[in-house]
This record gives sequence, structure tokens and C-alpha cells, in this order.
Amino acid sequence: MHKSRRKDYKLKRKQWGAESRLYPLPTVHAKPSTIKIILSRLAIVITIVLWFAYILSTILRHLYDGTGNYEFTLQAVSYLIVVTFLTFSALMYLIMRAGALQRFSKHKRVPRAKLDDHFTNNQSSITVLVPSYAEEPDVIRKTLFSASLQEYPKKKIVLLIDDNPNPTDQETLAKLEETRQIGHNLMQILQKPKERFELALKEFEKQYSTKQSIPPEVINELAEHYIWASKGLIKLADNEKIQDHIDVFFKEQVFGELANELSLTAQALFASAKENTKLPTARVHQLYRRLLWIFNAEIEVFERKKYASLSHEANKAMNLNSYIGLMGGKYKTLDTPDGPILIPTKYKSDADFIAEDSKYILTLDADSILLRDYCLRLVYFLEQPGNENVAVTQTPYSSFRGAGTRIERLASATTDIQHILHQGMSHFNATFWVGANAVIRKKALEDIVETNWIGGFEIKRYIQDRTVIEDTESSIDLAQHGWTLINYPERLSYSATPPDFGSLVVQRRRWANGGLLILPKLWATVKDRKRRSEYISKTEVLIRLNYMASIAWSSFGLIFLLAYPYDSRLLSPIVVLSALPYFLAQASDLKYCGYKRSDIFRIYGFNLILLPVNLAGVLKSLQQSLSGKKIAFARTPKVKNRTASPMLYVIAPILIVAYSVLTFWRDYNAHNWGNAIFAGFNAIVTTWAILAYIGIWATISDTWLGLTNWMFVDIKPKKQSSQKTETQPVLDWQAILYHGHAQESVPLAARNQFNSSNQIVKRINIK
Repeated sequence: MHKSRRKDYKLKRKQWGAESRLYPLPTVHAKPSTIKIILSRLAIVITIVLWFAYILSTILRHLYDGTGNYEFTLQAVSYLIVVTFLTFSALMYLIMRAGALQRFSKHKRVPRAKLDDHFTNNQSSITVLVPSYAEEPDVIRKTLFSASLQEYPKKKIVLLIDDNPNPTDQETLAKLEETRQIGHNLMQILQKPKERFELALKEFEKQYSTKQSIPPEVINELAEHYIWASKGLIKLADNEKIQDHIDVFFKEQVFGELANELSLTAQALFASAKENTKLPTARVHQLYRRLLWIFNAEIEVFERKKYASLSHEANKAMNLNSYIGLMGGKYKTLDTPDGPILIPTKYKSDADFIAEDSKYILTLDADSILLRDYCLRLVYFLEQPGNENVAVTQTPYSSFRGAGTRIERLASATTDIQHILHQGMSHFNATFWVGANAVIRKKALEDIVETNWIGGFEIKRYIQDRTVIEDTESSIDLAQHGWTLINYPERLSYSATPPDFGSLVVQRRRWANGGLLILPKLWATVKDRKRRSEYISKTEVLIRLNYMASIAWSSFGLIFLLAYPYDSRLLSPIVVLSALPYFLAQASDLKYCGYKRSDIFRIYGFNLILLPVNLAGVLKSLQQSLSGKKIAFARTPKVKNRTASPMLYVIAPILIVAYSVLTFWRDYNAHNWGNAIFAGFNAIVTTWAILAYIGIWATISDTWLGLTNWMFVDIKPKKQSSQKTETQPVLDWQAILYHGHAQESVPLAARNQFNSSNQIVKRINIK
């Protein structure tokens, strides 16, 4: 199906150097060979040995032989600190990679029949929460469709729209109305198969549930149902418009692969009936229910900003928290001068809104897509003996293949590498929740909830919003309360990667912001766990430390290496050799993920142009720690056109090139060959990265915008002139009775009316 029909796809025009591969990597990781595992461990040993060798052969030798002065000593110490931190990050990469290979070698996929057998008697409910803000309706539709077709018995999907509920712009309003209708439209599509399989299941249970053997004609009838479902999915796939690589993935993996599996199941059933093989009644029953579970989805839309009693803080965490805090309750709506509020009620008949509770919550970004058995496999894992203490399980998202731009391809490569590293983190019990998707035990969230009262309303925080990396801080909170997190070792989720430099800047600056602020909570968690006599390995602590702080020390370390003219005696070949295992391992991982080994050089240049972005995120963290004010949550732009970059981030890479060229020329003339080679290499790869990933025209355009934007200001709408009149103003009595006499708590419009009325009262008293 895939190869023969992919030629008909008319995709958007791609950049030269973009990705041609459209088919994703295998769901189950290939088992690594024994040689690969041995080499992964050997790389760790070599890195450590060479680091010690560098200290002994270069640093200590020059310090103790008396050849260096005071300035050289300071340089040696600072250079050692920089090299040590960078080597430590490389070492953590190798350790996490080795842990991932161990997990891949031991993982065995659970057979489908075993899953069906488990969920015959265990049908825990799950609520899928999809937070959305200013997303394209078609992007949301794909996400909701992938969640709706999850093969899970009890699933409810809630789209959490965080847009302004009453926009004045007609185009924005039309887009919002289209978004609100997505769930209803999907349920209409699913209604016909749902009713068909619901009726078929009831008839089977009525006639055959108590019988020990099932006649062949019933098996054939079941197979026909599977064929009908498969054809329906193929029809949906054929109706999809194909414009980019994400559309290809959605058509082939969500519709196509599910249709193929149902068709294959039908063929197996036909073969069974033909051979007159008696299938167990329980197994046939499971196969009937499976059809209903696929198409049995309830989709709702919830907009927290419609209600004055809920938090309106502009971040994804509070969007999720607002709905999670309502789960398990019944509410009636009360109109107030500030807008509607939700009041708890005991009786269902009085309720205007009911948020059903569930055992599990699946958080899913609005630009992510799940494979069909994501919920089934992850919930099965949570319900296995010994996993009662696992709060969160997830499959760190992979990238959509077939990126249309060079920078999206390279960002996708780093995403797929991160998937491997996160699997290794689970090997050492150092998992962090990655917010794009996760199945969460609701009970665990209740353990870490923080409750505040604002304006008389209860505001619950399950997921922390103190920093813009809310999932990282919540991971530490869960660990502090004795819960664990596990990454499921399969590729079952995919998410979009920024297609241009401007949107990537927003994403990576957010990722670099907040890790330092959470570090004190990590130390507190370590102390609490030791106090409870829980085992906590040094490797776990080091991996968590590296995850939260490595961007900070790597950014500052690279700045020192690029900017400061260190003495050539400090640059030893041993330093280069100590970094070699890291680069070779990453090159091997790139090949494993379907990229080129030579992409390691492109990633190096890619990281250099992102250096100012990472540094800005780190400085924002320091600013927040000093000021105590939260940094505004910046959502990654998802627009059809290119996102403009702030001028600083397109000028800074050019300055890096210029300074590297200057350093090369200076060291070349001074015969400082080691530093000259390093500076020349940096100049070349950074220049390539600017041309390939930012672009000359984009650099000129964004620089021009940065230089001229200050000249323009938004035109504020003119206020309508109010004519004086002798008529007495009408009091907003509802606002006054609701808010009381304290003027600062009364809405401005009502306050002005209150002041005018007060003047009238004074006139009456004077008279």
C-alpha cells in the first residue's frame, strides 16, 4: 500500500537537503547486538580514563613543573572546569545510551491476545485531555482522530480550548467555531460503525455467550464485520487531503495501518472458519468487543476562559489543571457581573456541567498523533503487578519523517536521539515526564496537588506552572511523594517539529528556561527519599542534574571556549580523544534512527547557532530567581508561513563566525595551531548552519524587522466621546451587590457608575 500509492502524493515543495523518507521507524526497537552493548560500555570507560589522563598529563604537569605563571594557572583551572563539565555531559549521554540498549535488548512486546484477555475483566476508564491554543483546526482534528481510534474500552476525549472565547476579529471567530465543531463532526463519523458493532455485540452475547463452541458461520460473520470496518477506514484515508509529510503519516499510520490490521484479522478468521477450527467463545467475544472499542469514543469541548471561577493564567499547565480540578464533580452555572462561574452541586439533575472522573488521564498535545494501541499497552503496563507505584508512563515522542525543511530534518534528528536517551533514563530510574503525551495515574496527581484560594475560588495546581517546563518540575514533585515514572520502550507517539528557525527559537528558549529553578527541589527530594530509606543511586541523581542544568553549563562553557584565547599548552590531543566516544556514539545513533552519520557535524553547527537561544533561556531563569516573577509561557508557533526570529538570534550566529575567523587569523599568525584549527572549524560549521538553517533572506528580513519595528505602534481604537446629559446614570446593581462596597474589587464600568451615583447622592444631601 505505502510504496505503490506514495507516488501519487503531491507534497509541498521541499528545500534541498530535506528528508525524502516518509515511512516511520519500527514501533519496536531492534535488539542491539552484544558487540554494540560492549562498545557502549567501553565508550564510558574510555571517556573517564582519558579525562583523568588529561588532568595528569597536561594540567598537573604544567602546574607542577613551574613553567606556568599566575595567569597560566588561572587559565588552567578555568579550562579544566569547562572541559570537566562538557565531558560530564558527554559521559551522561553515553551512560543513558548504554541504559537504553539494555532496555531494548530485554523488551518483549506483549501479544495482542494477552492484551485482549487483560481488558476483558479490567476496563479502567481513561480521559484524554488535549490542551489547545490558536492551533490550526486540521492539526487538532488529526490529534483527536488518533485519540478516538484508540483500541480502548472506556475513553473520553476532551479538547481544552484556551483561546479567547469571544474574539472580535471575524476570521479568528470563524476559526474558533470550526475548532469547536471538530469533536461533534468526528463523533458523527464514528456513529455509524459504533451502532453497527454495538448491535452485533449484543446479538452475539444474547445467542452465543453461554455456548462453548461457535459455529463457522458466526466466525465468517465476525470476519465480515472486520472487512467492513477496514473498508470504512480505507475510505476515510482516501478522503484525506495530502499536503505535507504529517498528512502522509496520518493517512498511512492512523487509518491505513489500522485498516491493514483489521483486514488481516478478518483473513485469519475466514481461514479459521474454513478449517472448521473451534475458537474459544471468550476469544470471539473479545474480537467483537474490540471492534466496538475502536469506534466507541466520547468527545467533548471545554473552554476554561468562559468561566470567571477558573484560572485564566496563560500557560498549558493551568489549562490542564482547570479541568483536572473539576473531574469527579457536578456543577451548575451561575451568572455574575464578571462572567459565569461554576458552583458545585450534589444532584445530577441540577447540574449544567459534569466532569466525569477516571482512573487514568492521558495528556496529549494538540499537534501530536498516537498509534492505535498506545492507550492499551501503556495502561496494561501500569496495571501489571509491581507497577502500582508508577505514576506516569509515556513513549517519548518521535518525529514525523519526511521533513520539508533542512532545519526541521535536523531538529527531528535531535528529537529521535532524545527518544533513545529518555529510554536510558528509565533504566536508571531517572525518568522525566515529557509533556507531549503521557498516561498518568489520577491518584498520583491528587498526591501532589496544591490548593490556593483566589478571589474566593479554589484553584488547584496538579501540574506546576512556576516555570515554563512544567512537566520537569512535576516529575520531581512525583518523585518527592514516592512515585516513579517509566518510559515505555516502543515508538507509539509522534509530534510535530518546528519547521523554521523562528518557531524553533521559541521552543528551545522555553526548554532552556527553568531547569536551574527546579534544582533546589531536586536536592530536597533526594533528602526526603533518603529519610524514607528509599534507595537512590548516584547515577540517577547525576542524570537528573545533567538533564536540568546541562544547558546552562554547556552554554557558558562554549562561550568560554569560543571567546577566550586559552594558552595552546592546555589544548591536548587527549581532550579531543576524550570527546571522540561521544561523537562516535551519537553518529551511530543517528544512523540507527535513519539519518546520516555525517549529520553529527551538522548538529554541532546547529547547536552553535542555538547557543544564544539557550543562553537567553538560562538568563531568563536567573532573572526569575532574582525577581520572583514568573516568566511568560511562550507557546511554539504553528503557522503556515515562516515565523520571524528576534534580531538578536540571527545576528549572534554571524558574530560567532566573525569572532571565530578573527581568532583563527590571530592564532594562525601566532602559530597556535590547536586553537586555530578549533576556531576555523567553528567558523566553517557555523557559516554552514546559518546558510542552511536560517537562510540569507531570512537573516536579512529578520534583521530589518528588528531595526524598524520600533518605528511602528499599534493604533488604539478611539474612545467614543460621551456627551454630558442631565439624566442620572443607571447603577450596575448586580456588580455592586456581588462585589460589595470595596471599589478596588468592583469592575471598572460598575465602579464609574458607582462614583457617578455617589456624586448624585452628595448633591441631594447639599440641597
